[in-house]
This record gives sequence, C-alpha cells and structure tokens, in this order.
Amino acid sequence: MALRPAVFLDRDGTLNHQIIRDGKPFAASSLEEFRLFEGVPECCRALKAAGFLLVVVTNQPDVGRGTLSEAVVDAIHARLSELVPEIDRVEACYDPGRGEGSLRRKPEPGMILDAAKALGIDLSRSWMVGDRWRDVECGRRAGVKTVFIDFRYSEKFAFEPDYTVDTFPEAASLILRMAGGGASGVYSTCPIPNSDLNSEAQKPMKSLSDLRIHIYADGADKAGILDLYAKPYIKGLTTNPSLMKKAGIKDYEAFAKDILQTVKAKPISLEVFTDDFAEMKRQALKISALAKNVYTKIPITNSRGESSLPLVRELAKQGVKLNITAILTLKQVAGVAESLNPAVPSVVSVFAGRIADTGVDPVPLLRACGALLEGHDKAELLWASCREVLNIFQAEECGCDIITVPHDILAKAAKMLGMDLTELSLDTVRMFAKDAAECGYRL
Repeated sequence: MALRPAVFLDRDGTLNHQIIRDGKPFAASSLEEFRLFEGVPECCRALKAAGFLLVVVTNQPDVGRGTLSEAVVDAIHARLSELVPEIDRVEACYDPGRGEGSLRRKPEPGMILDAAKALGIDLSRSWMVGDRWRDVECGRRAGVKTVFIDFRYSEKFAFEPDYTVDTFPEAASLILRMAGGGASGVYSTCPIPNSDLNSEAQKPMKSLSDLRIHIYADGADKAGILDLYAKPYIKGLTTNPSLMKKAGIKDYEAFAKDILQTVKAKPISLEVFTDDFAEMKRQALKISALAKNVYTKIPITNSRGESSLPLVRELAKQGVKLNITAILTLKQVAGVAESLNPAVPSVVSVFAGRIADTGVDPVPLLRACGALLEGHDKAELLWASCREVLNIFQAEECGCDIITVPHDILAKAAKMLGMDLTELSLDTVRMFAKDAAECGYRL
C-alpha cells in the first residue's frame, strides 16, 4: 500500500475557537462553546481534494482530571465530523498531565505515530498545524513539517516552527502552495526562492504573450474591445453593467449584438441585470442564445443577499455556459463547485482585487479556491478586479486560469513590461525635474 501524506490538526485554537479566561486559552467544554473558525470546512475540503488525509490530534486533560466527561468530548467530535466530514480520524489523549505522562499526550508524538500506523501515512510529506508550543514540538518529534497559528500567547518554544501564520485558512493555503500540484508532488523547502539580484530570473517578462495564464480584456468601450480582441495575447473578453454604464451604454441588447458581430472566435461574458431570479433565468437564457461563444454572468447573490446557487444549478443542468461572478469567499466557491455541471464549460470569478482592498492577501485564498475546483476540468478559475500589472503575474503564480484586466492596465503593461528598473528610476527623477522646472519653483 502506497503511503499517503496527511495534515495533523490541533483542535481548540486551530479548528474551533478557544475559550479565553484571564488571558489564557482553554478548550471548549460543551457543544454550546464549540464554534468553528470561519473557513475551516472549506479549507479542509481543499486539503482533502489535494490528496491529504486529515487527522485531528487533541489533548483533552480535563477528562483525566474529572472536570469534563468523555461523553461531552465525544459529542463535540461527532459535531466536528458532521461539520467537517473530510476528517479521516480523531486522536484524543485524556492524560491529565501529572507525573511522567502518556507517550500520546502532546508534546509527545504518540497520537501522530498511532494515526500514521493505522492509516498508512508518509510522515516525511506530512504537516502539523496548531496554536500552542506543544503542537509544534509534537510535530517536530514526529518528523513532520510544522505550521504555528500565532495568537500571541506568552509561550516559550523548545523548537521553532517551520512556518508561522495568523489563521487556519493561511495555514491551509501555505500547505497547498508548498504541495505544488498536489499532495503527491515534491515539496519545496522554502516558500520564497533565494534571491540573486543579478540573475536572469529577476528580470521582468518581455511581453504578455510569454504568460501561460489567459488574459481577458475587461471593459465596455467598443473601440477598446475591438482593438484588444484583435491582439493575440487577449484570449477572451468580459463586461458588466457597471462598466457598461461608465461607457455610456443605453441599450444593452443592441450593444451585445453589435459587439458579437466582430467578437466571434473568443469567449465573451455578458451579465444579467436583475434581482428577481425568475427574470434572471429569462435573461440568462436569452443572453446564452446570442452566440455560442457567450458565457452568461450570474452574480453569486442578488442585492438582497439571496443565494443564486439554485439558479446556477438549474442553468448548468440545461447546458448554459456560466460565469459565476462577485465571489469573495471560500464558502462561496465551495457552493459553486457543488452546483456546476462538470460537462459544461464555466468560469468562477473571484474578486481578488476587492479582497486585497480589505487588507487581505488574495493569493493564498485563490490557491485554496483552485483546490476546491479540482475535478471540474471544464471550470476555469478567474482572478477578477485586477488593480495593477503585478496582479497578472500573481494570478498566474497562484494557479488561476484567467485574469480579467481593464483596458488601462493592459496599456500600462504593454508600455512598461521589460523596462530596466535603473532606467525607470532615472526616468522618474527626470519627470520630477521637468515638472518642477515648468512650475518655476523657487526657495
């Protein structure tokens, strides 16, 4: 039997909220106190899709101390398995932590070793994720890589963790990134390659044509659309009601039919514009019928926050090529993945730029989204709301299939890609000098 990699998961403070008393973390002691962190089910699903076994390893010393019943712990684990069915095994140690202690009680590695023997786990390709020093030391003693979720407790470490993050979704995204194309792949030993400032690898690409990712032009300006459509590096086009309003479009249907007179050989996404799902379905079918290269954009919810997934499921069954748009969370992507028709081409548009606007790095989240879409060979992951040229390269690096790029950013990329940074620095200084001279500044 081939050994498989696993992710070993601490419970309290990793999967579910810990209970803080007097500044110290404690385990949930009832079903009422048991609450998963946001994103845990979706992240576990992504890890499982990438080929990892999932094993919970948790110290529950209150059972050994007689202050918590084993039945309550069993009920909590039953709820956990119900909420996260991807978990393959739960290992719990009830040792109270007095005397010499159990070989299973973290930081001892017994629970990891027992699970590895039972499930056929390759520890050299496995991970331990936790929020306490015991989790890190346990993982190191078992020979797995360690990811520490830092809640800023005052704790000392005998072993430094391999990686430190702030949340479980960040930990899951890190593991997915390090696993490369899947859990069976070869791990990198460092998430950031050693830099050589003089190496060719540090030089920017010469053109957008060098990229593997498909670039879609995003806009509603007819002249811009037709100009970009003719460029070989533009693989498709998208628009939406807001872009159409900005471009002064008054007649939706006339605009769509006019554009489609020229845009015939590349996919183009056109969006519905109603809050009523019955009307949304009618519009979607009409838009879909305009041409074979049309994808119908359906927002993930209407403006009242009502889910569009039932409509997505219905349209997908009817063979409509869909672009599910305005997505910002892993939970939304998971719902879309369950609603799509695997036999019909589709696009899943995650608004990475809007995520970044909130101060959250979208790259790890996009990696996790890609894992959730595994098995949907005809579903393409799209990086939406591109803000700068760098986003194009970030989207490719994190595994997106498509990025939509506004016309002005495409123009900037065409002008600046491949520029020597020293020359660009000099050009910037010259700009300052020119503007100062033109204004006649004096001191």
